[in-house]
Amino acid sequence: MSELSIPTPGSFPARLLRLYAGLLLYGAGIGLQVESRLGNDPWDAFHQGLAVRTGLSLGTWIIIVGAAVMVFWIPLRQRPGIGTLSNALFVGLFADAAMWALPAPDHLAARWAYLVAAVVIVAAATALYIGAGMGPGPRDGLMTGLHRLGLSVRAARTLIEVTVLAIGWLLGGVVGIGTVVFALAIGPLTQFFMRRMSAPAAGGEATDGTQRR
Repeated sequence: MSELSIPTPGSFPARLLRLYAGLLLYGAGIGLQVESRLGNDPWDAFHQGLAVRTGLSLGTWIIIVGAAVMVFWIPLRQRPGIGTLSNALFVGLFADAAMWALPAPDHLAARWAYLVAAVVIVAAATALYIGAGMGPGPRDGLMTGLHRLGLSVRAARTLIEVTVLAIGWLLGGVVGIGTVVFALAIGPLTQFFMRRMSAPAAGGEATDGTQRR
């Protein structure tokens, strides 16, 4: 999920509300992108491939993979927060709920509408989640852990996402134009929402950094 380092003002209940609103929206965005059938982001192509092979739901695999990834945090000396644990559990549940509730569109225009809505919603969800300041997502913790071992953030993220995308595609996950659209649009859109959802820092400006799922 890249991490932006921003101030996190507000009461603990307000931050919790922001956290869970972000997780709910993130699950909804995953559901929309999967139901578009135009191509998933790398991690969800991987989750979908596992779901295709096992019969378990995509959301179940989001939870299982999130828990498994956190095992690798131990040697990497990463510490989870409330947001990390909540992310690992609730995104998968919300994604399954969204896919159950959403009608599967047949018309190409409707499928594109799902895809565009998915990318926008995930970007907004990311800004909310990061703004809560309650810990990185399980998959981002893996990336930052590899960075601490000497890889650049870009190299660590590329290595992880190319690997899971390739495995997901081989397992039967949907990879396509939606994968490309997500990759190109998610960064700029997340930055757009971060600037509008974050409060000014001490010097009057918000600062940017990296975090998502």
